Amino acid sequence: MLVALIAKDKDGALRTRKDNREAHLAYIEATGVVVQAGPLLDDAGEMAGSLVILDVTDMAAARAWADSDPYAKAGMFESVTLTAWKKVIG
Repeated sequence: MLVALIAKDKDGALRTRKDNREAHLAYIEATGVVVQAGPLLDDAGEMAGSLVILDVTDMAAARAWADSDPYAKAGMFESVTLTAWKKVIG
């Protein structure tokens, strides 16, 4: 099942994001369930959130992945939404 994870950073979280980016990318690599991913950008072009497409067995696996992400563990997110997603184009 594909799941879209949309996370919005707390105000002022850019330093936390940069400090934890290497661990976040290593987590993505190690888990092997990320199909696509990239940062959401604010009006100034700075990273301000995340969009991650997960390929997991169920929503519980998506939640477990999200909760174990180094960004989440660093308390960086204001909100995280997990939504089942269907790929149609691309």
